[in-house]
Amino acid sequence: MKVLSIHSMSLAGLIVCLAAAFGAQSATEQGRVAALKQSLEQNKQALKQYEWQEKTVVLLNGEEKSTKQYMSRYGADGRVQKTPVEASPEKKERGLRGRIVEKKKEELTDYMKRAVDLIKLYVPPVPEKIQSAAAAGNVSVTPVEPGRRVRLIFRNYEMPGDSLTIDVDPSNNRLLGANVSTYLDNPKDAVDLVVQFDSLPDGTTYPSTVNLTALAKHITIETTNYGYHRIT
Repeated sequence: MKVLSIHSMSLAGLIVCLAAAFGAQSATEQGRVAALKQSLEQNKQALKQYEWQEKTVVLLNGEEKSTKQYMSRYGADGRVQKTPVEASPEKKERGLRGRIVEKKKEELTDYMKRAVDLIKLYVPPVPEKIQSAAAAGNVSVTPVEPGRRVRLIFRNYEMPGDSLTIDVDPSNNRLLGANVSTYLDNPKDAVDLVVQFDSLPDGTTYPSTVNLTALAKHITIETTNYGYHRIT
């Protein structure tokens, strides 16, 4: 009976320790999510004071197909508004190859538009969606570089089965980078996003580069944001 009692006490102690550890982990997750949400909200408000240039390059099978440039800024509705600046002349092939390329281009036009629209669902991350994923228990926090980089992974962020991974500097909650695994029509139509964040002189962070890869269609969309200046 004493052996059973000792084992029971040991088991009880283990349960208490695990519960305490789980509680501490949950508190840490809640704190990190709250800090990230606040950082995203502050950055969005700060970016409304800026106008910037955006360059988007579309590649098919690694070959550049188009380049577009915009002047971008937040509108009164809280969404980014883009004004076209210039676009490179599209490369055209002659003969049979040209006709094949044009047909392929028409088939991919709608797909590329939807791929670009997909970026807007994840970049920049939306505080409310961050909170929803956390409330549903779909978040995990992992130290990557102690004191320098913490990784938050949000599952089912926008669609079932997708994931949004965000790296932050724990000392100031500054966004460092993000990765997205998602899809367009179905999970087999996989789309990956890699985002790099940089900071303006006042500390505001912004997505400096956003690279989308649609493996099924062999499409890559490279977006660069630069030339930020305050709206006068």
